[in-house]
Amino acid sequence: MKSSVGHFFLLVLFLTGCSSAPPSGGSASEPSSTADGDVDDHARALLREGRRVFRYDTFGSEAFWGGQLRLHEAIAGAKQGGVGPGLSARQALQLGLKVDAAALPAALVEMIKKGTVSLDNPETTVALLKANAVVGVTGVFQEGTSRMTAVGIQCALCHSTVDDSLTKGIGRRRDGWPNRDLNVGEIVAFAPTLKPFADLLRVDEATVRTVLKSWGPGKYDAELSQDGKAMRPDGRSGATLLPAAFGLAGVNLHTYAGWGSVTYWNAYVAITQMHGKGTFFDPRLNNPEQFPVAARAGHANIRNTPDLVTPKLAALHYYQLSLPAPRPPRDSYNAAAAERGRGVFEGKARCASCHVPPLFTEPGWPMHTAAEIGIDDFQASRSPDRRFYRTTPLRGLFTRSQGGFYHDGRFPTLDAVVAHYNGVFRLGLSGTESTDLVEYLKSL
Repeated sequence: MKSSVGHFFLLVLFLTGCSSAPPSGGSASEPSSTADGDVDDHARALLREGRRVFRYDTFGSEAFWGGQLRLHEAIAGAKQGGVGPGLSARQALQLGLKVDAAALPAALVEMIKKGTVSLDNPETTVALLKANAVVGVTGVFQEGTSRMTAVGIQCALCHSTVDDSLTKGIGRRRDGWPNRDLNVGEIVAFAPTLKPFADLLRVDEATVRTVLKSWGPGKYDAELSQDGKAMRPDGRSGATLLPAAFGLAGVNLHTYAGWGSVTYWNAYVAITQMHGKGTFFDPRLNNPEQFPVAARAGHANIRNTPDLVTPKLAALHYYQLSLPAPRPPRDSYNAAAAERGRGVFEGKARCASCHVPPLFTEPGWPMHTAAEIGIDDFQASRSPDRRFYRTTPLRGLFTRSQGGFYHDGRFPTLDAVVAHYNGVFRLGLSGTESTDLVEYLKSL
């Protein structure tokens, strides 16, 4: 009996020592050290590759934007081998395109600072594209010349901006920030031909241009090519606000209506929206009643050889999960009011029941019907489930203030959001409580 007890205590001491004490060196620690090193190396490699994919990979989309829409010809203009007047750098910036200052030659940076470079001619735009300085857009050039033969796009086009450190629209990259200045519809409508879209939607090109121009800055309709619903029942555009691509670690579903995970949506956008060359499979799009355009076009099962998307999804996902939500400037909110607002958020307003800290969305299945949140179900009904809106994470709200809040920007301010919930849920918040709650939201 004593021997058994002794052996038991020796076993406990041995196991406790193995589980709690760090390795002291020698051969016993080498396998663990090697394994840890492999993990670290793998993480660093994924981070580097994911950043490259997010910023610079076109997924072969130049075959569509250049080869079919001939967008590069409209950008270059007739004087540079294209068509029409071309797109000046000033016009490009006004359309919300951003320029990565780090990609500019030092001499050009000085010229921009001094105001001696012309932003009013397409030659400057082409030069910026050749320097690979336009965020999210890559120009393809004839070898050894400045003749542009195509353009492709990247994730960064819609989901990055710059800090304006050089001038408005030119500065250091801010990956993951939604570009609410970007007028995607106007840029696409600039193409010489929209026949591929017209054929897909079975309308004329003039109608396509009208729809594209109805989106406005910071908005995009990622379901139009599946269901053909360009407008809401109230006559407004069906486009939704560009979402943030930061702060997604720990978040389950992506998009406002919860179509799928982050990596699902990466594949969906890369292939069905960016027109990259890869593999995409979703049998839900075979429903001719809900998705007549997709069912007719075979969007439920897209295969391209070579596949330029699938091998990059893991690294792209990893990079997105690595992007932290930015902290708001300290002078952008009242700290004392924000601290009081935290109590309102977690207490009387019941916000934390859905926006659970520190994720500020719900762990698990963060979906609610339109009736639960007091709005119409138009956008929810466009998703395969036809019912739900996702509980959107709240960190970094200050980066999303332009264009309004909710999926379609229907609430112009956070005050309007709080007023909506105060009424729908009959919270009974006083004016001071509402103000404090808004300051807390601004502080996230």
